Amino acid sequence: MDNCLFCKIAQKQIPSSIVYEDEELMVFKDIRPAAPVHLLVIPKTHITTLSDCTAGHAPLLGRMLALAPRLAEEHGCAVSFNDDGEPSGGYKTLINSGPDGGQEIYHLHLHVIGGPHPWRVEPPRHG
Repeated sequence: MDNCLFCKIAQKQIPSSIVYEDEELMVFKDIRPAAPVHLLVIPKTHITTLSDCTAGHAPLLGRMLALAPRLAEEHGCAVSFNDDGEPSGGYKTLINSGPDGGQEIYHLHLHVIGGPHPWRVEPPRHG
């Protein structure tokens, strides 16, 4: 894609805060973070949306998702457990697909979002 923002970032034509890179993937900080930790995991190859993926993309998608816990650990928002087994920390993973799914950049990307609670919105509790 000639005009794809994330393709240009992957090709290093546009600067970004890269935190991880290998042959297939690049991870950088979101320029409009929704939380203290907000990273974007992108394939270097252009794939428009998750809906464009086939069974052949399963290894790439698996690598993207498997990278999330490592990124969370490196950025201080991994899940941990105290001596009583109570969890703390944590992060969200999110892929927006299409306009109704909130996708703004049409290049597949996985959000890794975490950090202290002020960004967290609690769902309503039902009795």
